[in-house]
Amino acid sequence: MTKGKIAVALSGGLDSSVAALLLKEAGHEVVGIHACLWNSAHSQHQVRQAEAVCSTLDIPLYVVDLKREFELYVVDPFCREYERGRTPNPCIICNRHVKFGFLLDRALSMGADYVATGHYARIERLDDGYHLLRARDTSKDQSYFLYTLSQQKLGSILFPLGGYSKTEVQEVARQRGLPVAAKASQDICFIWQNNYRAFLRQRFSTLPGDIVDSQGRVLGHHEGIAFYTIGQRRGLGLASGKPLYVVRIEPEDNTIVLGSEKELCSQKASVGGVNWLRELPSEPIAVTVKIRYKSREAPATLFPPRHYDPEPFTFCHSERSEESHTAQGKLREEEAISVVWFSRPERAVTPGQAIVFYKGEEVLGGGVIQSTQLMAPAIEGEKHVATSKL
Repeated sequence: MTKGKIAVALSGGLDSSVAALLLKEAGHEVVGIHACLWNSAHSQHQVRQAEAVCSTLDIPLYVVDLKREFELYVVDPFCREYERGRTPNPCIICNRHVKFGFLLDRALSMGADYVATGHYARIERLDDGYHLLRARDTSKDQSYFLYTLSQQKLGSILFPLGGYSKTEVQEVARQRGLPVAAKASQDICFIWQNNYRAFLRQRFSTLPGDIVDSQGRVLGHHEGIAFYTIGQRRGLGLASGKPLYVVRIEPEDNTIVLGSEKELCSQKASVGGVNWLRELPSEPIAVTVKIRYKSREAPATLFPPRHYDPEPFTFCHSERSEESHTAQGKLREEEAISVVWFSRPERAVTPGQAIVFYKGEEVLGGGVIQSTQLMAPAIEGEKHVATSKL
């Protein structure tokens, strides 16, 4: 890489701080750029941390106010998805629109040649373009969060930590005396102490409704579909003779559907909003997929848009009508929907979550799970006996 001016997106945490240090030690002109995203004491602490890091490294710091953009592009869609009974990933949305959108554009307009972050991932440039790869430390790999990047953006981004383990990064910070703690950051930056319910109640009103089994029998009542997610077992407010899980959320009826662990498994999923980092496959391909950040990679066949599924495909969430799919299981050509057919049934495939496609260690692309085909429900006559505690 030709040496140039690099703006490091400094959060004030360990990883981005070490990224800045490594780039400066490699001889680059480095500046820090910090995005203010949220009004909170924690955000103010992050600014102070970024200032301390830049003082130690003797580099300038630019603070950019992106609170309005963060609210419009991340927080509002996050709340709307939960209101629909879906489970979004705000970090992916933030990477797409804020970190590698507004912040990247701002840094480049200020004269930076590249923007670097503390993500654990790698970018490889070959004759056919840029390739996004998993980090060397697979236990810390964050390529899942980066599938929305484009070829153009990959050419302006650096991930200095891609070849390091977390332990090595911590040791670099200790040896160089960086004023940062090694503690992990919270899951979602704008929900302090992960109190989802309190945050969502401030944003919209919730409507109580029925909790039913897969045969439609009422088992109890819920406080609002926004407070439940696929695969949930605890906090249902029910006493049952056997384990019950949330297998479907039906916003049209304001209903939570419970079932057995077998009913929680899906053979197929439809995926919308797909981004391909390079070329769109022309034929179905064998891939591995991750249905959430911490899930294992699962083997699957990926059917790009406008390809036939070899078997009828009956959706069990938001796409249950003949209008969405023909009786033969053919996807309507005007719908840019891809289909993932899992080699083995996968547990708790959740609408609203991202699914990312891999070929070896390379990220091919990803999208948002729209709907799933669940496994067969409990055998006829089997009853779930539950008593509401609400």
